[in-house]
Amino acid sequence: MIQMNAKWLGEKRFVYRSATGHSLVSDAPAEVGGGDTAPTPMELVLLGLIGCTGVDVTSILLGMREPLAGLEVVAEAERADEHPRIYTKIHLIYLVSGPVNEKKVHRAVRLSESKYCSVSAMLAGATEITHEIQLMD
Repeated sequence: MIQMNAKWLGEKRFVYRSATGHSLVSDAPAEVGGGDTAPTPMELVLLGLIGCTGVDVTSILLGMREPLAGLEVVAEAERADEHPRIYTKIHLIYLVSGPVNEKKVHRAVRLSESKYCSVSAMLAGATEITHEIQLMD
């Protein structure tokens, strides 16, 4: 069993402690009574997605012995107007640096989407997730 916690700090701020002992803080925007001092919980979901797929893609490409010099994953998202205000669309942009094989990059992204990224798998039922790849070199 995995156990984590979120402890209220007052107003709309929480400090989270992960199962591995790491901490982070979230807050709400000022327009809903928060202090706007940290990412919102919904932003943390997107950060989890781009982090998860980023780890997958870099691991896969390095495992293929591709000369990857850098990777940035950008998320552009839309949310529902009504509650629950879930993400309805997420577009991921993979900015890839280094003299890598384009076909292998596409394969790595597909594997992350279809097999390895747990966050993507959880969101996929309710959210349309698309992607594009930009080779920077």
